[in-house]
Amino acid sequence: MSEAVGFIGLGLMGAGFCKRLVASGRKVVGYDLDPNRRSEAQALGVEVVGSPAEVARRARQICIAVTTTKAVDAVIAGNDGVLGAAPAGAVVIDFSTTEIAVTKKLAAALAAKDIAFIDAPVSGGPPAAEAGTLAIMAGGTRDVVEAARPLVELFGLFTHMGDVGAGQATKLVNQALCLTNYCIVAEGLRLAEAYGVDASRIPAALAPGLGNSAVLQVMLPRMIAQDFAPRGYARQVLKDLEMLTEAGREHHLAMPMVAQATTLYRMLVGQGHSELDAIAVVKVLPEVAPPAA
Repeated sequence: MSEAVGFIGLGLMGAGFCKRLVASGRKVVGYDLDPNRRSEAQALGVEVVGSPAEVARRARQICIAVTTTKAVDAVIAGNDGVLGAAPAGAVVIDFSTTEIAVTKKLAAALAAKDIAFIDAPVSGGPPAAEAGTLAIMAGGTRDVVEAARPLVELFGLFTHMGDVGAGQATKLVNQALCLTNYCIVAEGLRLAEAYGVDASRIPAALAPGLGNSAVLQVMLPRMIAQDFAPRGYARQVLKDLEMLTEAGREHHLAMPMVAQATTLYRMLVGQGHSELDAIAVVKVLPEVAPPAA
């Protein structure tokens, strides 16, 4: 395991990935724009370098986990980016949630230099990255995906969904299911409170039924505790919902639940809560007094 793995983006998700890599005995060479993230990564055992290009020169497997499509474009195709430095035969694995059109454009630019690309967005959050329990949805050629499998399966279930872009399309489906569910769970909490139900008992009570979900089990207790420390930022959820809206518009899809969730997250971010966890959407729904005894 002497060959280094490159990692660009050392924030909440990137740190989870890097912890997993270091724990597995792999050498990690990383980069992030934020000096605080670089220092935190060094403390984890990551060798931090000065640019995405330097990461690409030091590793043939180059992973990316950044928060926006613009950032993905910059680290691959920008000044001091991966595109100008990675050797032929390298592979770029984008764990970010990235617009499909940009994903395909970047994959084509890399392919022109004999650099492989996999779009591999994930679901599960930083703790799942560290624990190796993510859901990972892959787009790319079968040969490239299978060659990357030993590395990527370190982080969770790695499913090949089709050609480049299919991973991102599958992530859009995930976000439609997951992010609207955040809002539904928040509504359920307010309903329980209004009727004087002990909401802390709901996850166990509903676990065998069709109303159960991972969001219910994990997020409702945190909503009750008002634990809004970010595992993923509200601004990122809004970004994903806006991306969903655009993707649906391209095919004239009716997505009324996504539209409502987008409105709620616009309100949350507009109220100044962009840096809170996504479950803080419950703050947008007014609290109600429990029934009189």
